[in-house]
Amino acid sequence: MILKHTDLFPILTPLVILVGPTAIGKTALSIQLARQFDFEIISVDSMQVYRYMNIGTAKISEGEMAGIPHHLIDVVTPDAPFDAGLFEKLALKAVLDISSRGKGVLLTGGTGLYLRSLLKGLSQSLPHFPELRKELQEQLQKLGPDILHEELSLCDHISAKRIHRNDTQRLVRALEIYRGTGKAWSDLLKEHQDESVLRFPNTLCVGLTCERSILHQRIEQRTQIMLESGLQEEVLELVENGYGPDLKAMQSIGYKHMLKHIQGEWNYQTMFDSLVRDTRRYAKRQYTWFNKIKGLHWVDKSRVGDVASQVQKFLSGR
Repeated sequence: MILKHTDLFPILTPLVILVGPTAIGKTALSIQLARQFDFEIISVDSMQVYRYMNIGTAKISEGEMAGIPHHLIDVVTPDAPFDAGLFEKLALKAVLDISSRGKGVLLTGGTGLYLRSLLKGLSQSLPHFPELRKELQEQLQKLGPDILHEELSLCDHISAKRIHRNDTQRLVRALEIYRGTGKAWSDLLKEHQDESVLRFPNTLCVGLTCERSILHQRIEQRTQIMLESGLQEEVLELVENGYGPDLKAMQSIGYKHMLKHIQGEWNYQTMFDSLVRDTRRYAKRQYTWFNKIKGLHWVDKSRVGDVASQVQKFLSGR
């Protein structure tokens, strides 16, 4: 018998979720928690699913994993389609697998939509229309994001409000869905979400945060480290291996910036400044996503010891 997702829920496995903006320090803390509480880690990151994209995604190295199993990292090649619906299915499978072996489950990452897909549900992957996507990417290059964002405002004002005009990946995706289905992305998400069942009633969600000025400094420092670690060489190798600039993965933060530098459109300083600026904007959008999570406990990164205390109380039922 084939089980529907709704037949699986509620799942009583305790879930510990660690979220926060990019560059806040989630990776290091997740390793500490995994060691202390015997967790396996599920990555909630829309870019770390791609193989060969390591530096620009700040992907954890095998050495940094310290022998702790990680799931949903290096799942597909950069030219393969991947969305929140597929993440939901793979993450659910990982949760069931980990819990069946008596291990604890720690989800950590910064992609709010992916986390929502697991906790609230996207019962099926949203459709893809490659030809429409190609057409939209060509229009984006010719017309710029402002024109496309105006079109999205007319056909899907809800998505237009949550998608910044400079977030070209999601902008193109939203228009691709509308042109392909005749329905707004926001409407399809409502149709696919099954909120009548609380999927994971035994959940602790902690958000790592800090003062914005400190976060901005950390983002700039991480950007510098990425560049010094060989981001340009990584992007060049991806292109040489056939992963062109039109791919969704190659249009992400860091990769699209470096491509513009490689192609001579931006000098080094313009690339650096734009990358820092867009990463800061992305962090702001991440806060917007995470602030929608009911019961989220924000903890300043200067008090990371408090996170372990919260996890201990949660797991002991106190």
